[in-house]
Amino acid sequence: MKQPRQIQPVGLSIDETIKATGLGRTSVYKEIAEGRLRSYKVGRRRFVAPDELVRWRQAAEASAA
Repeated sequence: MKQPRQIQPVGLSIDETIKATGLGRTSVYKEIAEGRLRSYKVGRRRFVAPDELVRWRQAAEASAA
């Protein structure tokens, strides 16, 4: 029997972004507001692309070095 393919998420909710980064809700929204973390909206919900989260982390590490 074939294993079902896992679907990769195209966007993380703010709650998922909080869990992934360890930041608080206010800090995540501050990163978005200041343009350091790009997000997009679908209806009333806001999402962060997983690739964007990787880019944001790399940029944060580079600026800390």
